[in-house]
Amino acid sequence: MLKAVLFDCDGTLVDSESLHYQCWQHILVPYNIAYDEGHFCHLFSGKPTLEAAQFIIDEHGLTVDAKALAGQKNDYFADYVQNHLPPLLPYAKEVLSLAKQSSLQVALVTGSARAEVMPILAGYQLLDYFEVIVTKDDVTQPKPHPEPYLSALKQLGQAAQFGVAIEDTCTGLTSAKGAGLLAIAVPNDHSQHQDLSLADHTCTNLMQAWQRIELAQS
Repeated sequence: MLKAVLFDCDGTLVDSESLHYQCWQHILVPYNIAYDEGHFCHLFSGKPTLEAAQFIIDEHGLTVDAKALAGQKNDYFADYVQNHLPPLLPYAKEVLSLAKQSSLQVALVTGSARAEVMPILAGYQLLDYFEVIVTKDDVTQPKPHPEPYLSALKQLGQAAQFGVAIEDTCTGLTSAKGAGLLAIAVPNDHSQHQDLSLADHTCTNLMQAWQRIELAQS
C-alpha cells in the first residue's frame, strides 16, 4: 500500500526546458556561444546545472570556472522566472489536487535551487500541495544521487517501499530508484528519447500516472 507520492518539478509539473534554454543563451552571449533550442534541450534535459556548465566549458574550450558559470545561470534564472513562469504541463494542477485530497503524503523533490523553484510554486499557488519540498540547496549530493529522495522520505517519516516518485528523465529515475522508490516515468518532448528503462511504469501524462497510482491503492 502506497503512503506517499513524490513529484519532480522541471519537465514533470512544469514545461521549463525552454526557460532554462533562454537563460543559458543569455549567459553565453559574452562567450559568443549559441545553441539550437532542440539540440540544447536534448543534451541537457534533466542534467544538473553544474554538469551542463562543465560540458559547455569542455566543448568550447572556455577558461571560466564551471561553478561560476553555473552560478551565473542559476542567479539569472531565479530573477527571470519571477516574471516569466513556465507553463504547467497537462493535468499538473488536477493531479496535485487529487493527491492532496487522497490519503497520500505529497512531496516535491527537485534538482533546481530553492530560488528557482519557489517563484514557480508561488506563482501557480502550488505551495500548499506539498508537505515537504527538497531542492538541490537542501542536499549535499543532488540528483542523480538518491540523497534528495532519501531526505524527502526521512522528512515524511516514510519507508521507501511505501513511496512512489514521478519523474521525466533518466537522472531523476536514477535518483528515485537509488532511494528504493517505485518510479513512474512521464517523459516530455525533450526526455522521451532518454533511457527510461529504470521506470517501473511509463505513462503518457500525469493523469495516466495518477490512475496507475490509484490502481496500486485498490
